[in-house]
Amino acid sequence: MTDNADLAALVRTIPDHPKPGIMFRDISTLLLDGEGFRTTIDRMAALVEGKEYDLIAGLEARGFIIASALSYVLRLGKVMLRKPGKLPGSRVGVDYTLEYGTDRIEMHDDAIRPGQRILLVDDLIATGGTAMAAVELLRGAGAVVDTALFVIDLPDLGGEALLRTADVTPRHLMAFAGD
Repeated sequence: MTDNADLAALVRTIPDHPKPGIMFRDISTLLLDGEGFRTTIDRMAALVEGKEYDLIAGLEARGFIIASALSYVLRLGKVMLRKPGKLPGSRVGVDYTLEYGTDRIEMHDDAIRPGQRILLVDDLIATGGTAMAAVELLRGAGAVVDTALFVIDLPDLGGEALLRTADVTPRHLMAFAGD
C-alpha cells in the first residue's frame, strides 16, 4: 500500500483562508489532475474492498464529486446530503453546531430504507461536526452507518476521533497535521 504522498503533493495549501491562521487544504488542484483524481478514487474504493453497502451518501459540495465517482466504481446509488432548501419535495434534516455558528443538512425523506448500509463520503474531515450530523441524519432514517471515507484528514482537529465515539470507522487517504 502506498503512503499517498503522490496524491498529497497534488493538494494545494492556501494560508489564512477562510480566516487568519487557517491552512486551507484545497482539493481542486487534485481534481484538475485526471490521473491523480482517478488514482484517488481507486485507492478510496480499495479502502472498502470486500465490504457491502447499499448506497453512498455524499456531503455537499466537494463530497458530491468524490461520492459520485465512488458510486460509479462501486456500482452503488448515491444519496445527496444537502444544505437547506436545495432539495425539492419532502425532506428531513439535522441542525448542527459549527465553531462559527450553526448549519443544517437535509436529504429526501424517502432516500433510504431502514436497515440499508450507507457509506458516508466527503472530501475532508476536520472537527467532524458535519460528518456527525450526517451520521445522525442517516441513522435517524434507520440506516446503518459504520464507515466514513475521506480524501483528507486534519487529525489535530479531532474529527475522526469524534466519529469513533459514534461507532463509525473513519478512513482517509492522507493527513495534514497542524491544521
